[in-house]
Amino acid sequence: MPDSLSTDDLVRRGLKFSQLRLLASLREFGKIAVAAQHVGMTQPAASRLLAQLDTMVGTPLYTRHPRGIELTEAGRILAAQATEMLRDLDRAHQRIAQIRGGERGHVRIGSVTGPSLEILLPAIREARHRFPDIEITIRIETSDRLAEALIADDIDFYIGRVIEGGEAQAFSFSVIATEPVGLLVRADHPLIWKVDLALADCLSFDWVMQPPGGLLRRTTEAYLRQRGLPMPEHVLGTSSTLFTLALINETNAIAPVARAVAEFFVARAALRDRLATLPVARDMSVSNFGIVSRYGDAPSPATERILGLVRRHSSQVGGTRADMS
Repeated sequence: MPDSLSTDDLVRRGLKFSQLRLLASLREFGKIAVAAQHVGMTQPAASRLLAQLDTMVGTPLYTRHPRGIELTEAGRILAAQATEMLRDLDRAHQRIAQIRGGERGHVRIGSVTGPSLEILLPAIREARHRFPDIEITIRIETSDRLAEALIADDIDFYIGRVIEGGEAQAFSFSVIATEPVGLLVRADHPLIWKVDLALADCLSFDWVMQPPGGLLRRTTEAYLRQRGLPMPEHVLGTSSTLFTLALINETNAIAPVARAVAEFFVARAALRDRLATLPVARDMSVSNFGIVSRYGDAPSPATERILGLVRRHSSQVGGTRADMS
């Protein structure tokens, strides 16, 4: 591709919107016939458009093989740009529709586990009454995965932490509070009845924690090291809250979890007599979490409405933590 060729050159040379749609579909499906059907044209028409685009660009955009086609490096570059342009147009159309409709739209929210129960759940409950026509999708993950999803525009905002490293400048971060940690066990765990229970008494039991490198696990390990204590003798790593609950319900394992998670399940009628938190390490907490969004990205009207509810419930949690400190 000549260095002097720019997007503006392609437009002046007669680049068609149908060619962008076709190339984006070709990138997705890898077959001209399927891509042509996807954009609503015949295969001969699609082949003609692609041949014109080859000539316009000045280099082949794909090669044929028995199972379909494979984009060349030039084809991949142009197809990726076409996909992004079409996505931007779809996003603009969606925002126009939301503005026109007033109270409709799709809001995609991410959250780490604790705030999802403490903040997001009551906010969504209120949203279902106030904005019943707004579709909401919830994604519960660790902060690093939520940050990746935010950068990829797979979610609109999340409740969690900003990842460390070079991408931090891509985010806006509004602090809510620290996240206290509780040690969750089954209600008839042997340590429940121990007098003068100390954290050291817990370390001979199995512990269920995040896999190595997880923030909650790093926090727990740092807390033990700072107090001159060894690591638990046996640790099972899992990122599944459901599996963690099942395991501590069936064994004497101990699970450090966000205290909001522990209190949520301990307070539920079905689990009230089956789960408990140990009265130790009450000052253990994970670093500040907050509302994270893309820097400089104006939220859609629907997202702004849901953000307003999340911020209000967040301020209640932040105020409560401040009163307790």
